Amino acid sequence: MAHKVLLDGGPDDLTERIVTVEIPGEDVKIPHLGGYEHFRETERRHDTAEGTLRVYEWWERTEIAE
Repeated sequence: MAHKVLLDGGPDDLTERIVTVEIPGEDVKIPHLGGYEHFRETERRHDTAEGTLRVYEWWERTEIAE
């Protein structure tokens, strides 16, 4: 079952801040401008228009290997 989470931090121009994850607790990797933005689950929750969601915090960017 998929779960929605809220992304916190990372680039200001990320278009989606609420994303769906298949397995809660696993890191989230978002493709963005030739690389990936990585987010990790925190203990925090945040109230949104879509309900109370787990907060995933940005922790690194990696480039796409060519």
